[in-house]
Amino acid sequence: VQLQAFGGGLVQAGGSLRLSCAASGRTLSTYIVAWFRQAPGKEREFVAVINWGGGTRYADSAKGRFTVSRDNGKSTVYLQMNSLKPEDTAVYYCAANPSRVSIQAGSYDYWGQGTQVTVSS
Repeated sequence: VQLQAFGGGLVQAGGSLRLSCAASGRTLSTYIVAWFRQAPGKEREFVAVINWGGGTRYADSAKGRFTVSRDNGKSTVYLQMNSLKPEDTAVYYCAANPSRVSIQAGSYDYWGQGTQVTVSS
């Protein structure tokens, strides 16, 4: 499956963005999909994950502000980000694997190219 992440941009603190992860090649409905992010000089970190049935898990930094959802008909997973903070600035990646819900980047077989999110103070 090929993944494409898009929807990033420049936003002021307190603003919102919705990222999308679109799949081609195979339907995304059979995959567990996660969002990770990587800020300059930092390691890639887990943000959120959604399983086949819509069950979700979030990093503490994302709880209450971010919402991950999926539209299997469109083979797309979304990350709605509200109340954005400057520390949310990073390249955001979506990733997928067919069998395991994990917060570890190494558990994911397929990755999108990343989309830049910049939050100004």
